[in-house]
Amino acid sequence: MTVVYEDNHLIIVNKTASEIVQGDKTGDVPLSETVKQYLKEKYQKPGNVFIGVTHRLDRPVSGLVVFAKTSKALSRLNAMFQKGEVKKTYWALVKNRPPQEEDTLEHWLVRNEKQNKSYAYAGEKPGSKRAILHYRLIGASDNYYLLEVDLKTGRHHQIRCQLAKMGCPIKGDLKYGSPRSNPDGSICLHARFVRFVHPVSKEEIAVEAPLPPGNLWSCFR
Repeated sequence: MTVVYEDNHLIIVNKTASEIVQGDKTGDVPLSETVKQYLKEKYQKPGNVFIGVTHRLDRPVSGLVVFAKTSKALSRLNAMFQKGEVKKTYWALVKNRPPQEEDTLEHWLVRNEKQNKSYAYAGEKPGSKRAILHYRLIGASDNYYLLEVDLKTGRHHQIRCQLAKMGCPIKGDLKYGSPRSNPDGSICLHARFVRFVHPVSKEEIAVEAPLPPGNLWSCFR
């Protein structure tokens, strides 16, 4: 992880594709603990350091994660995420050219807990949740297309599932139809930008994450 923004209430880090945001059954050290340790050492804090998780990124996804450093910021940020007041923009590399240069996708997603996978449908199904995103084709290399994705809702595996349904699975995403995995286990989905009004100071915060290392992303730097 790399810290890209920090003040008294917030810390925003650029997560690598292998890191988990919160602890899970793997028992691997989560990003939240790494950030706590970083703050503890930086400010030489005795005892426990407060870190609040405001949202998550799937483990194989890289990019920006916002943490709260105070309980006041956490409760306000949680409300902002719920109301869609935090604008998150992703970059995704796909093998197939999308049918339109730019479009809004709307599906109904059904989550299968056992498979840890979501399925997209054109119409409402029992237990489904409405999922909306907007994408734009912003670049192309010899073999891949770069899509900029604005999330309008925050559903389980939403971008992965909706792009695959459109016929454009994300590079490396075996779960959603990519033919091959990436050597490092990542998928080529990166949380590139985040923008919101600071929950305490009320200033506008706009942060950009550097792109992941590697030849593939370097075409688009």
